[in-house]
Amino acid sequence: MTDLRVDLGGMRLANPLMTASGCAANGRELHRFFDIASLGAFVTKSVKAAPASGRGTPRMAETAGGMLNSIGLQGPGIDAFTAVDLPWLAGVGARVLVSIAGGDSVEFAQVAATLAAAPDWGCVAGIEVNISCPNVANRGLVFACDAGSSAEVLAAVRAVVPAGTPLFAKLSPDVTDLVPIAGAALAAGADGLTMINTVLGMAIDTDRMRPHLFGVTGGLSGPAIRPVAVRAIWQVHAAMRAGAIPMAPIIGVGGVRTGRDALELVAAGAGGIQVGTATFNDPRAPRRVLDELTDLLDARGVDRFADLVGAAHP
Repeated sequence: MTDLRVDLGGMRLANPLMTASGCAANGRELHRFFDIASLGAFVTKSVKAAPASGRGTPRMAETAGGMLNSIGLQGPGIDAFTAVDLPWLAGVGARVLVSIAGGDSVEFAQVAATLAAAPDWGCVAGIEVNISCPNVANRGLVFACDAGSSAEVLAAVRAVVPAGTPLFAKLSPDVTDLVPIAGAALAAGADGLTMINTVLGMAIDTDRMRPHLFGVTGGLSGPAIRPVAVRAIWQVHAAMRAGAIPMAPIIGVGGVRTGRDALELVAAGAGGIQVGTATFNDPRAPRRVLDELTDLLDARGVDRFADLVGAAHP
């Protein structure tokens, strides 16, 4: 049997499979279909400082290869999360990678500090810093589209969490070059990277001749973006191997539906895998992908999952 244990920048997990933020709420929904504690980690929906109602409807649109979403980071806020959701996750034995978001670096730090002070902090395996959300302090740009803004947020979060807390910067593919942004996030305190977030897209309702989404544009996810994720992971991991930026773990996400899809991201350089959009039509997808990946590795006679990370690189 393949040893599936992973150490992702100090985040030690029993296996590399996780949910993807925003695709499984905060656990209760998926737990009806399988034991979420059987995953390496459960990744929460991005939580902000205050409750947020999100954008108007329609918020989602199906596409030929996935879906567009424009939810607007709806959520109960960090106080409700630590009072209700985190205790429940701890109670079922889940290891939790908490996704946090904010409108500026101050809000990110506030959310992180509140989380670190929570009574159930012990179940938190790490923090995923969603710098791919709108930067309201900078004319609607995205933190992850600018190296300086990315570094500012990661430094602010690092300053308020306990020493040794694994931090993962979630990066956007909507940039010319991911490498300098990845390097800036790592230099500012990130222990690893989550790649990729959704790709900016748009759909038009040709009956109404108007944008389908209330927010006009939205994030494209699903199988259509998997080649983009493979490319992004490959490029950043290659830069690490070349010494251009520090070597660090990458959590791969983007269009994974099967164990073979997951293996492709691993070969590109991902040491962890998140499953997101596939759960909308198959709520058991994260667990199924883990089983399929395990079968693939066993069939190949692989001793350790970690040995295959970046295997496609020369």
